[in-house]
Amino acid sequence: MAGVCSGKTLAEMADEAPVLLIFLRHFGCSFCREAISDISKVRKNLEKRGVRVVFVHMSPSRQTAERFFQKYRLMPVEHISDPDKRYYTAFGLGRGKPAQLFGLMNWIRGFQAAVIEGHGVSFHSDELGDGFQMPGVFLLYKGEVRHSYIHEHAWDRPDYEALVEHCHFD
Repeated sequence: MAGVCSGKTLAEMADEAPVLLIFLRHFGCSFCREAISDISKVRKNLEKRGVRVVFVHMSPSRQTAERFFQKYRLMPVEHISDPDKRYYTAFGLGRGKPAQLFGLMNWIRGFQAAVIEGHGVSFHSDELGDGFQMPGVFLLYKGEVRHSYIHEHAWDRPDYEALVEHCHFD
């Protein structure tokens, strides 16, 4: 598996410090953009606790990913390009079923994220990732998954700080 953009492996990073590994859907998704925005708002608090943020995305282009991270003032940030979804599979994240991706709540939350919060939306392309892929969040440290959040629906919005607060890094 590929390493993070800094050249280190994910295992090396998680051995040095806790890593909040955030699996994104696709960059065209308003919920993906919302997640990036949410992390940009809490990143400093996470880093004060010693937690490093690493994103996993499906875009084959580093420039495409970094354009989105830059838009949300996250650069520099560690990220892993995983267009073949090897990391997604290794962490048990599959493609969503219709009930996870569609429905009234998806439309309501989609409108909130895309229009009200201003994250927008783009049509599917290989450059942005798989529109049916489900996201997830894992807190890694010293070779273990210390905590995780597996999205039940595409529109779920985890509390990243709460995920970290539940763990002790002794």
